[in-house]
Amino acid sequence: MKLVSWNVNGIRACMDKGLREYLTACDADVICLQEVKAMEDQAGLEWFKDYQVVWNAAQKKGYSGTAILTRLPIKSHAIGMGIDEHDKEGRVITVEFPDHYVVNVYTPNAQAELARLPYRLLWDDAFRLYLKHLEQTKPVLACGDLNVAHNEIDIARPKENRFSPGFSDQERASFGKLLESGFVDTFRHFDSRPHQYSWWSYRANARGNNVGWRIDYWLASLGLKDGLKSSIIRPDIHGSDHCPVELVIG
Repeated sequence: MKLVSWNVNGIRACMDKGLREYLTACDADVICLQEVKAMEDQAGLEWFKDYQVVWNAAQKKGYSGTAILTRLPIKSHAIGMGIDEHDKEGRVITVEFPDHYVVNVYTPNAQAELARLPYRLLWDDAFRLYLKHLEQTKPVLACGDLNVAHNEIDIARPKENRFSPGFSDQERASFGKLLESGFVDTFRHFDSRPHQYSWWSYRANARGNNVGWRIDYWLASLGLKDGLKSSIIRPDIHGSDHCPVELVIG
């Protein structure tokens, strides 16, 4: 099974900047998109007919939102985590396959001066508990823009960004707690090299200079670890300030 995750930063704009070509060529069984910023009928996916679409739009128009496209039949799906406080921004979709769940997430940003950090940490706790609840039934693959660079190797300028949203000590520790609860960071399972990033600021030619952050992930329950075949980042694919992250699992 091949799975893709990509924060498209607006599906309508991204569709004409590379998303359409990528969707056609990637030959993925499951495609998870974050920050779609649109309703399903605005997305322009009518041509993409071999996939079932599960959509979760934010209540606020043009903001956040997630989608899962699958050409494999699903047993069930769920929108959000079942917590009203956290389910207004279209950030979580779960689909159930016979042997595992796939959870697509767009984690809230802690915002400038860490203004939203307390909420972010509450979110992290709720999301971790949600995944562990799913695991009581079957293993989980969780993906998306988790808005955190876990270790210094995952960011181009760690010293300068230590107190920045997405690299605060608190967010990094919270992500570590998620991994310690029984999940594999699949990219690092295969690749220990530095300078591997999935997001770059639009400023100062950051992408051209590879001054980036690795904040997009595929996580796997420990029970799925032996079936992992590959996990790669695709910086060659443009269209957003993020790039796709691909996972192959047997």
